[in-house]
Amino acid sequence: MSLTVRVSALAVAVAAALMTTPLVPVVGADAAAPVPCPRPAPPAPGPTPPVTPSPDPVQRAVGGPRLATSGLVVPPGVPKPPKVAATSWLVADLDSGEVLGGCGPHEYATPASVQKLLLAATMLPRLDPTAVVTITAGDLDIEPGSSAVGLVEGGRYRVETLWLGLLLRSGNEVANALARLGGGPDGMAGGVRAMNEQARLLGAYQTHAATPSGLDGPGQFTSAYDLALITRACFADARFRRYVATREATIPAQPKQRAKGFTVDNDNQLLYHYRGALGGKTGYTDLARHTYVGAAERGGRRLVVTLLGADVIDQRGWQQGAALLDWGFTVPSAASVGVLVSPGATTASPPPSAVPPQALPGGASGAEASDPGTFAERLRSASLIGLVVGLALLTAGLIGRRRRSRTFGTERPTRTE
Repeated sequence: MSLTVRVSALAVAVAAALMTTPLVPVVGADAAAPVPCPRPAPPAPGPTPPVTPSPDPVQRAVGGPRLATSGLVVPPGVPKPPKVAATSWLVADLDSGEVLGGCGPHEYATPASVQKLLLAATMLPRLDPTAVVTITAGDLDIEPGSSAVGLVEGGRYRVETLWLGLLLRSGNEVANALARLGGGPDGMAGGVRAMNEQARLLGAYQTHAATPSGLDGPGQFTSAYDLALITRACFADARFRRYVATREATIPAQPKQRAKGFTVDNDNQLLYHYRGALGGKTGYTDLARHTYVGAAERGGRRLVVTLLGADVIDQRGWQQGAALLDWGFTVPSAASVGVLVSPGATTASPPPSAVPPQALPGGASGAEASDPGTFAERLRSASLIGLVVGLALLTAGLIGRRRRSRTFGTERPTRTE
């Protein structure tokens, strides 16, 4: 076979491979090692972490390429962040969406009750807060010993009361009820499905809910970056802002069930001990460890902190969040390592049932061309065109060289392998 024919065949083969192979960013072999995150001495080993999906370089690029690290990422020249025991965290501006810093912002982790924020982002627009609803036996089917408000079967409560029970006391029976009420004909299962659809809409492609409450379930994951996206969507709702800032709420009596009324306090200690606190959400399971989301306002800036996989060494979860918020307020407002993408700014294909979906990168701004679904195809086509043109030029050069060689009678035989 002549060299010309072989090069042409190679061009066709490479083109076919490019057209059928998924687009995956190539990471240089000489990429810098991640910067270690500042942490206190590690605690004793906890439960074996769950198996998580393999890290996807496209998902990790959402919000900007600097966020695609398992280590520390902060703007140059800013003070060093405090040592916290969380395995991953992120601090961002709630209003501008600028990410001020993080530790493994796109690392998979187990959410625990901060998952309830995704439930809120999904169901707040769907449910009338003044509606009165009835609690069912299925709503009360929660893990024994897990957090509950104390609603009773057959009890009738306003939806607003349910939201207060969810966000102040992390009621798992309340999460079941809200997911059922907003889940349509499929009830709670439909509610969980809606939560996953909402996560994709927000660009939270590393988040997958298996339960509405955040109680551990198979294939349930999130990331510090995704939690910040979800929290930002929640804080855009005035009702949510009011609910999470409430320090005490009353659960009304249920005379037919002979249940007395009672009050509940807000579990989020940031509200009581941090100047400018706006609210947030706590979480804990043996598997997830401590998880936390908090927001505060100072000097006209509203910041959010998310942290996952924290152990209590010298600080509780909310205290670690408070330390990171303190650091965030020292970072200049113009400093940034990425951005929280806007809802709908990135796209993804439908995910498998228990695995977070693949996402296309939104770049540093999360912006996307007019036909977002073809980003990968456009980039692949550009690569293909460049490769084919290069091979064509190589083929033409070889043909010209052979012709010149024949003219001067100096052609060498083609080597056979």
